[in-house]
Amino acid sequence: MTDKAFDPESERFMIDYMNQGHPGPLLMYAKAYGNLWDAEAAYMVALDKEGMELNVEVPEGEKRIRIAFDHVLEDDSDAQNTLVEMSMQARDMVTQRRRQQTD
Repeated sequence: MTDKAFDPESERFMIDYMNQGHPGPLLMYAKAYGNLWDAEAAYMVALDKEGMELNVEVPEGEKRIRIAFDHVLEDDSDAQNTLVEMSMQARDMVTQRRRQQTD
C-alpha cells in the first residue's frame, strides 16, 4: 500500500508557499472545484497525494472543503505540476462563468 501523505516538512512548505504566494489560484480552486462561486478568500490547510483541503471565506462565514486530485500524486514535483494545471483550468472555468453571467 502506498503512503498517501507527503512528509510533514514537504507538506508544510507547499501549504505555506501556496498561502503566501498564490492566494488567487486558491480562491479559483474554491470557486471552480468547490462550487463556491461567492467565495471571497481561500487558504490551504492540508495537502496529501489524493487532494487538498481549503478553508474558504464565504458571505455566510467559513467552510472547509476537500478538493480531490484527478490522480494520486507521485511526489512534490507532481504536486507542483498538478496545482499549476488545476490553476489554469480553474481560471478558465471562472472566466467562462463570468461571461455567462454577463450574457
